[in-house]
Amino acid sequence: SGLTGRKIIVDSYGGWGAHGGGAFSGKDPSKVDRSAAYAARHIAKNLVAAKLAKECLVQVSYAIGVAEPMSIFVNTYGTGVASDAELSKMIRKVVPMTPKAIIDRLKLRNPIYIATSSYGHFGRKYEKDAKIKVIVGEENGKPKFVERTVDLFTWEQLDLVPLFKEYIKK
Repeated sequence: SGLTGRKIIVDSYGGWGAHGGGAFSGKDPSKVDRSAAYAARHIAKNLVAAKLAKECLVQVSYAIGVAEPMSIFVNTYGTGVASDAELSKMIRKVVPMTPKAIIDRLKLRNPIYIATSSYGHFGRKYEKDAKIKVIVGEENGKPKFVERTVDLFTWEQLDLVPLFKEYIKK
């Protein structure tokens, strides 16, 4: 009845898109089940926004104890302006994909996870400087809250578009 390990199809793409099967909720950002899924979404969305493909699937696979991904696979379903292999090569060159790099780029150490616990993790609006309340302890047996300013749903922003367009020009 909690959020740990709940079915992730409802958290991600419903029945439409592929998903690796790892749960998001209840996992800290160092777990690539969560962080790499966010990064793959971020990259795919930026590839489409950069008009490098009309639709796109990005798959990333990791091995335990190895920081760099074992593979980055791109499928544009024949809609890419470059080959899927070339887009995959571009991602490897211009987007750091170690767990630490993903955590830093998407600001996943911020207290953002209450917002992801309902209405899914993807397809939400990127919110810069959102005001949220965070529990920082207890006072008189009740939770003590402070307000923090954080960016929410950072994987939905289109900040990689210029980088991708510049790479493809070469």
